[in-house]
Amino acid sequence: MAKDLTESSHDRQNILNNRYALQQAEQHLSLGGVTFEGDTVFTKAQVMTMYDVSDRTIERYLVSHGEELKSNGYQLLRGNKLRKFKELAHGTDIDDGTKTSVLGVFSFRAVLNIGMLLTESEPARLLRSRLLDIVLDVMAERAGGHTRFINQRDENYLISALQEENYRRQFTDALDNYVEGNHWKYARFTNLIYQSIFHENAAEYKKVLNLAVKTNIRETLYSEVLNLIASYESGIAHELEQASTNQGRKLTQKEAESLFAGFEKHPLFKPLILDARTKMASRDLCFRDALHEKLEAYIQSVPEADFERFLGEKSRSLEEQLSDPETLAVLKRLKDR
Repeated sequence: MAKDLTESSHDRQNILNNRYALQQAEQHLSLGGVTFEGDTVFTKAQVMTMYDVSDRTIERYLVSHGEELKSNGYQLLRGNKLRKFKELAHGTDIDDGTKTSVLGVFSFRAVLNIGMLLTESEPARLLRSRLLDIVLDVMAERAGGHTRFINQRDENYLISALQEENYRRQFTDALDNYVEGNHWKYARFTNLIYQSIFHENAAEYKKVLNLAVKTNIRETLYSEVLNLIASYESGIAHELEQASTNQGRKLTQKEAESLFAGFEKHPLFKPLILDARTKMASRDLCFRDALHEKLEAYIQSVPEADFERFLGEKSRSLEEQLSDPETLAVLKRLKDR
């Protein structure tokens, strides 16, 4: 999916929140700058030269995208900070504004940020293209060559998957014991859960992620989504049992569907559903380049913590996790409950 960084604030922030991509960008782009208070910074004059734009152009973007640029490291130096910067920068190629009482400086992130905004700059266009290549390379390298199962690199995934499997058994047992109908009811009610949480049935979800027909979609779901599905399965199993016991018979599928419709409207689920939709829509667009059109309104930039979670030092492939004795011990305790 082609990304237009000049148009999408989410796509821009997803790059700027990915410290692994920033590390590679800083190494390979060699933009220069000077280290000030632990960060690489650039003056406006250097940014103008770098992107071949005028002072007026930079000022225009500082007005139109000021909050975004500030959040990514643009700052005004005054007083003691400015004095220290002048002493540090004196005699370098970024010496600028020596007679001013206020000086704006761009962090490395802010330099990339404005480069992702400048539509009138050819050097900025080339930088955007290079950045997207770097992001793809970093993602592939740190995710082991593919991102289809990047959800499994989360250290919480295995526990969530095992717990959900136990609750699914309760759910299918309840369908067997308390609802009339053949085996098609399992798929029917599973799809009702999926549609309630993320507005897609199993077939639609597989199409979005380009999954094979026989792929178990739970193997691609994030731990928070699995936990919510488990809550649905456990709760619906309880409601089916109660209703069937009260009726003294199995429920018809129509009765069971009516019960489900009431269950999913419980206020308890509203914040959990919002969280699940936001994480699925945002992470899949960022990590898997997959757009859930029915969840487009929930897309946000992926926080820095998520890049650590799925690409960081603690993230490991499923095979690595399963070879860890401590992980296996935890899973065994959960399975034996």
